[in-house]
Amino acid sequence: MTATVMFDPLIPWPVLAVIAALALAGILLALWRGLAGWAWRAMAAIALVAALSGPVYQVEDRLALTDIVVMMIDQSASQSLGERPDQMLQAGEAMAATLAARANTEVRRVQVPDGEGDTGTALMRVLSETLAEEPSARIAGIIVLSDGQVHDMARTPDLPAPLHLLLSGQKSDWDRRLIVRNAPAFAIIGEPVTLTIRIEDSGNVPTTPPLATLEISIDGQPPERFNVPVGQDIELPVSLPHGGRNVIQFLVAEQDGEITNRNNTALIQMNGVRDRLRVLLVSGEPHAGGRTWRNLLKSDSSVDLVHFTILRPPEKQDGVPVDELSLIAFPTRELFLEKIDEFDLIIFDRYKRRGILPAIYLDNVSEYVAKGGAVLIAAGPDFASADSLFRSPLGRVIPAQPSARVIEDRYKPKVTDLGMRHPVTTNLPNADNWGSWLRQIDVEPDKGSIVMTGFEGRPLLILDRVGEGRVALLASDHAWLWSRGYEGGGPQLELLRRLAHWMMKEPELEEEALWAEATGQTMRIIRSTLSESVGPVTVTRPDGQSVELTLNEITPGRFETLYDGPEIGLYRLAEGAQKAVIGLGPAAPREFEDTIATPALFQPVIAPLRGGIFRLEDGLPTVRNVRAGRPASGRGWIGLTPRGAYETLDVTQTPLLPVWLVLLIASAFIITGWMREGRR
Repeated sequence: MTATVMFDPLIPWPVLAVIAALALAGILLALWRGLAGWAWRAMAAIALVAALSGPVYQVEDRLALTDIVVMMIDQSASQSLGERPDQMLQAGEAMAATLAARANTEVRRVQVPDGEGDTGTALMRVLSETLAEEPSARIAGIIVLSDGQVHDMARTPDLPAPLHLLLSGQKSDWDRRLIVRNAPAFAIIGEPVTLTIRIEDSGNVPTTPPLATLEISIDGQPPERFNVPVGQDIELPVSLPHGGRNVIQFLVAEQDGEITNRNNTALIQMNGVRDRLRVLLVSGEPHAGGRTWRNLLKSDSSVDLVHFTILRPPEKQDGVPVDELSLIAFPTRELFLEKIDEFDLIIFDRYKRRGILPAIYLDNVSEYVAKGGAVLIAAGPDFASADSLFRSPLGRVIPAQPSARVIEDRYKPKVTDLGMRHPVTTNLPNADNWGSWLRQIDVEPDKGSIVMTGFEGRPLLILDRVGEGRVALLASDHAWLWSRGYEGGGPQLELLRRLAHWMMKEPELEEEALWAEATGQTMRIIRSTLSESVGPVTVTRPDGQSVELTLNEITPGRFETLYDGPEIGLYRLAEGAQKAVIGLGPAAPREFEDTIATPALFQPVIAPLRGGIFRLEDGLPTVRNVRAGRPASGRGWIGLTPRGAYETLDVTQTPLLPVWLVLLIASAFIITGWMREGRR
């Protein structure tokens, strides 16, 4: 119960002030003139003004409310290091018991997990949400149990009470960390790209050697080892071995006494791209398809095209030497002997042996294929003749031999069942409405994969691997009809693009391939194959444990499954002879970038309200009550500010001056004053 005197004026306060001023002026005038009875009239005026101010005796029935202490417990990944889990458990229980034993106190225990994704410890966001749910007038203090490594200090809310930090960890903790300062998203295949890395020690670092052993591995291959200095930026040139995704892993060996090795690894995923695609197009004679080939290749700005065209066959006898048919001599020896290995793809378009390219040149092309080169043959009637390329040294890498029959009839190219599974021809657009071709060379394949057929089901497109290289045979010179839109045309550009990328061994167009695509911690595992079934894929996690997953056929030749990685790091995939690697998340998450416990981030937040910072290894501080604005911490103690909050249950108001009493008192004073004047 609480009683107070309040005023509830019957008229507005300004009007009441004017009335009081007029009464005071009248009293002063009476006093100046020496009128008898002025004092009694002054008492009557005071009684009337007091009555108009409406004095009320108010009694409140109040219910005292408890003080609230918010205890934030950091449960992020960095709190799992060393002795911190036991520290946090014991300190949390002991502090909660101490606060619960205090009279008129409630404790709000709030667990702070890792932030979503790789955002680190979002303690201030959780604190803001907690304070928004509680009345600020009841908050007596905030106690944070953490290692001090909080990643959202910029979101610190306005604090209604002192904040205290109880710091986990040990003064003797130290850590070694591997940092990648710059890593481009892509690089040109075979050309070095410079990465800047740094090995850095922090905390109470013991005496260590000035050099550390750095291991570098690409796509899970056996690592290379280097001795590098500690505490210095190191520029490291790296060359990507293939196109597509390249997974590069850097590793520094764990040292004795180091608090964690989670930040001793750096994982980089870079895409390998080709600078320029160098193509040599050899046209045996001018024809409509030759112009189409040239236009298609020149339309791609990433293609460097060298076009070698035979404008006049040797059998044409007009007395003009062959080497005088062009403005400059064509460097056949340089192209086919000295610099042939610089080309990514060689295309023979309706070419036949005419003595212009000696047999030794064609033999060199065969060796070029065996060593990893690529040759595409677009066959015309020349391929069925006695001067066919098949009857040259190049014939040993050609996957089919001509039967000498040239089919001059209308037909529509079709993708075979095997072609439905092959990346070059699978899912080509608008397959049911392709335009017709009008010529096909009859061939008899003895190796390779038939992915397209033509007239009466005869082989039209054959793909083959020779040594380390690849060969494609297109048994028609009428593909150009598609680019002209004949009978609706067809996907010539897409088909040729896939052919070129397959022959250059682009990973996404491999017939037998295993790879994965990551979204957060979920990976989509993809297996492409020409077979009708595949075995389970084995996934090896960063901790060395393995799990087998069954793949489901999504489209012909493509099998997929989803897998949620339980931890961040490098995963290895294997299915039969196919192997792949993929990284989920950063190898060193944000929680493990800085692992040494420090109060530095909290000091600007704690200082304004004069809170305290204590290490848990030194023991828990005691708890005291302090007044608002006073120091809230001292040697071995922290302070809470009692708020004295309450809830009003009932209010009773009683007028101090009833109307009848005011009239009686005022009348008595006025009559007494009048009588006093009359007697005088």
